[in-house]
Amino acid sequence: MHPGCRVVVHSGWAVAVWAALALMVAQAVNAAPAVAACERPVYLSFDTGHMGVAPLVAEVLQRHGVKATFFLANERTLSGGSSLDETWAPWWKARAAEGHAFGSHTWDHDSWVADTPGGLRVKPSQGPQARKLRTLTPSAYCAELDKPAQRLQAMTGQRMGSIFRAPGGKTSPALLQAAAACGWTHVGWAAAGFLGDELPSDKVSNAQLLQRALRDIHQGDVLMAHLGIWSRQDAWAPAVLEPLITGLQAKGLCFATLREHPQYRAAALTPR
Repeated sequence: MHPGCRVVVHSGWAVAVWAALALMVAQAVNAAPAVAACERPVYLSFDTGHMGVAPLVAEVLQRHGVKATFFLANERTLSGGSSLDETWAPWWKARAAEGHAFGSHTWDHDSWVADTPGGLRVKPSQGPQARKLRTLTPSAYCAELDKPAQRLQAMTGQRMGSIFRAPGGKTSPALLQAAAACGWTHVGWAAAGFLGDELPSDKVSNAQLLQRALRDIHQGDVLMAHLGIWSRQDAWAPAVLEPLITGLQAKGLCFATLREHPQYRAAALTPR
């Protein structure tokens, strides 16, 4: 046989072998199980606080591949700065890059007190009017909701979803109506999802809080904790957060952000 013919035969054989291998690889890829969707989700969320446990929270979430939703207010920190200042900008940027979700907690952490003819009576815990009653018109309250969104975008380049959490979860129909009129949707938490990190530790231990959470939390619950609470002596997150995550996962639950929540998905995906 002519040498050139032998080359053609060998080349054809090689092409056939490679084609067969490619087919086998494709079949193996198609047969590989897809990453399981979160079928029994709970929705872990954190409100800002003094930020003392923020690095720990980020480390634990990253280690377990958990995505959470953070509600931002400009709160005083242990170092004397504020939770949304330039010191914390890299921390927030890293969380945005990891795929967490974000909502507003009002700029000055304005707790609702009452409705008045002039608008909403609130008591901020932060800012120049901290611990003093003030009345905000509906438009002024909307501005308080917008400022954390603007700051998040400046720090991270990411836009906040149109969800907010009123400080303390305190609302009224008038407050909710005012917020809805400027495009914000309120998110509270489930009764079992109150993780108790703001309760006095001399009355409710971390072990008790963990036991209660593992017993009572069910699929679909929105969970709420903070990135640091001034009043609790025995910090919650170092003792409870990781065993809470692994314990709920052992019960067959998984974690998702509010961008996946059936009730809040649309608002959480609507950028400010």
